[in-house]
Amino acid sequence: MFPERVVSGMRPTGALHLGHYHGALKNWVRLQAEYPCFFFVADFHALTTHYDSPNVIGENVWEMVIDWLAAGIDPQQSTLFLQSRVPEHAELHLLLSMCTPLGWLERVPTYKDQQEKLSDRDLATYGFLGYPLLQAADILLYRAAFVPVGEDQVPHIELTREVSRRFNHLFGKEPGFEDNAKQAIKKLGSKRARLYSELRARYQEQGDEEALAQGRELLEDSQSLSLGDRERLYGYLEGSRKLILSEPQALLTEASRMPGMDGQKMSKSYNNSIAMREAPESVTRKVRTMPTDPARVRRTDAGDPARCPVWQLHLVYSDGPTQDWVEKGCKSAGIGCLECKQPVIDKILLEQERFHERAQPYLDDPQLVRSIMADGCDRARKLAQETMRDVREVMGLGYD
Repeated sequence: MFPERVVSGMRPTGALHLGHYHGALKNWVRLQAEYPCFFFVADFHALTTHYDSPNVIGENVWEMVIDWLAAGIDPQQSTLFLQSRVPEHAELHLLLSMCTPLGWLERVPTYKDQQEKLSDRDLATYGFLGYPLLQAADILLYRAAFVPVGEDQVPHIELTREVSRRFNHLFGKEPGFEDNAKQAIKKLGSKRARLYSELRARYQEQGDEEALAQGRELLEDSQSLSLGDRERLYGYLEGSRKLILSEPQALLTEASRMPGMDGQKMSKSYNNSIAMREAPESVTRKVRTMPTDPARVRRTDAGDPARCPVWQLHLVYSDGPTQDWVEKGCKSAGIGCLECKQPVIDKILLEQERFHERAQPYLDDPQLVRSIMADGCDRARKLAQETMRDVREVMGLGYD
């Protein structure tokens, strides 16, 4: 078994909006208190759709990272880094491409969906076809246990698991694996070695899942084992070969309910978003001019919150009593639309005060952000190099 790491990334799209915060970043902040987290700027991925306008990538990277920090991502708890500064991402992608069936990439649901949505771009490239495999490399490079994703990204995690399983099957054929595993058992000490063998027999002969869990726990607590021996014994416990890459699980995140200013999903492409660090006067103007229930032509007309985009904002920002006040006041025409909008404006501005406050030190001294990312790249690369050492070895590239 591998450490319970979380890995996730974002394409550098520039300054982030409130939909990004409520859809992903708020979850990242929670996860960093529970797991070792690795969050990366997916600048290689940006080239899969914007290879003809790369200048925008550099402009967007630092704005996005400042928004991560403004949201509460803590560099002391999480590792933040740039994908392109860890060249092992590209190397693992290349090596995985040697053994990944072409049909696996062509059947990823988002492949055709994105081609249709981005019909104004030439996406008939290998890079675009192969980007789910690059995603798999991003995850497997750190032997991640969990990847936070929305439902639409679950097929990508399934592909990653299949790629890992196939790789372990093809290349986990360590010469003398069983003999090496038996030698590794002896390093546990006589008492633990006997217990390990008993648990292995219970799992493989009787399918006892509790024995498997106890065997894994025993190996996790064994300080005398090298990383290679520990991986070897995990594989031997399960009856499989040596485990080189992990099989990550999807951590399903709740879909963001953040509506845009026109009631559609908040998106830069729809020109309906509020940036995380937008000026207060701009936020106030945007919310005050939002469309409401079309039935409320006059102040005295009753409305229905279910037909009003502003109600969707209340569901995100307002507490129960405020929602009750809005619902009763709208349906009875007891409150006007501007009155209804004010509590939302107040809550957004209060939320953004924290964003502005956290971001200010990095705006005052941009070198702070560069230093955080440089340190993160160093930490990420050390782990990446460990994985690639094992990958090269089993693929016959470990010779001097």
